[in-house]
Amino acid sequence: MNVAENKIKNVEDLPGVGPKIAEKLAEAGYNDLMVIATASPAEIAAVAEIGEGVASRIIAAARNALDMGFETGLNVLEKRKSVNKLTTGSKELDALFHGGLETQAITECYGAYGSGKTQLAHQLAVNVQLPKEKGGLNGNALFIDTENTFRPERIEQMANALGLDPKKTLENIFVGRAYNSDHQILLVEKAKDVIKEYNIKLVVVDSLTSHFRSEYVGRGALATRQQKLNQHLHTLQRIADTYNCVVYITNQVMAKPDVLFGDPTEAVGGHVLYHAATFRIYLRKSKGDKRIAKLVDSPYLPDGEAVFRVTPEGIR
Repeated sequence: MNVAENKIKNVEDLPGVGPKIAEKLAEAGYNDLMVIATASPAEIAAVAEIGEGVASRIIAAARNALDMGFETGLNVLEKRKSVNKLTTGSKELDALFHGGLETQAITECYGAYGSGKTQLAHQLAVNVQLPKEKGGLNGNALFIDTENTFRPERIEQMANALGLDPKKTLENIFVGRAYNSDHQILLVEKAKDVIKEYNIKLVVVDSLTSHFRSEYVGRGALATRQQKLNQHLHTLQRIADTYNCVVYITNQVMAKPDVLFGDPTEAVGGHVLYHAATFRIYLRKSKGDKRIAKLVDSPYLPDGEAVFRVTPEGIR
C-alpha cells in the first residue's frame, strides 16, 4: 500500500471523487469505503453520473485503501470472532444453528404454506432487539414484505411474551412493502441508508422469490429472472458483510411431479439460490403447533433436524 492510499480514510479522499460526486454517492447510500469497494463499476457510474472507467478507478482506490487482497487463514479466523448469533426463541432450533442465526450470512427458510417461515421472521424481528446476553443483537429490524404478510398484532403478542414494550418494539421495525420485483430490488438497495442510521441488525425479505416467480413466466424469461435474482442476492450478501447483520429470507416451494418416492417439493430459485444462501432450512408441518426444521445446507454445520413449536407467544 502506498502513502497516498494510506491517507484515504473517507469517500471524499478517493481520487476522482469531488464534492459533487461525493454528495451523489452519499445520497445513494455509498458513504462508506467498504460499500464502494464491494460495488460494481456500473452501480457507481449510474448513481454518480460518471463513466464506468472513472467508477472502476474509484472502486480500485477504495479496495487498495482497505487492503482487500489475500490474507492468512488465521486472519480470517480472527475476523470470524466478530460474527454474532441471533436466537430463534427455540432451544432446539438454536442448537441446529450452533447458537442461532449468524450475522454476515444469508439464511434461507423454504417450505409450504403454514410451515412457519413468516412466524420465524416475526420472531427474529422481535428477538434482535433483545440484549446480547438474552440472545439478541441490541439492534433493530428491516422487514421487506412482498406478500402482505407482516402483522403488527403478531409482533405485539411476541413482544409482550418477552416482557418488551410492544409500541417501542414496533417502532424499531422498519417495514417496506414491495409491490413488484423492481420495487423489491430498489428497497434492498436503499436499505443501506436505513441500516446505518437506525442500527439495523436484521434484514428480512418475506418472500424473496414471490414477485420474480409471478413476473418472469416461461422458459424464455428464465435467464433474465435468474440474472436479476443473482444480483439481488449479491446485494443482500454485501449488506450482511458490510454491516455485520443477519439476513433472513423466506422462499416458496414447488412440486416435482417426477419424484415418486420421498418429498416431492423443492425450493423456487434454482441453483442461484442454492449457491447464494449460506444456510438453507427446509420447514414442514407436524402435528398440532409443531414444525420440523431440517438443515439442508451449511458451510460447516452437519445436517440435522429440530422440532419447534409455533405458539401464541411465538417460536418456542
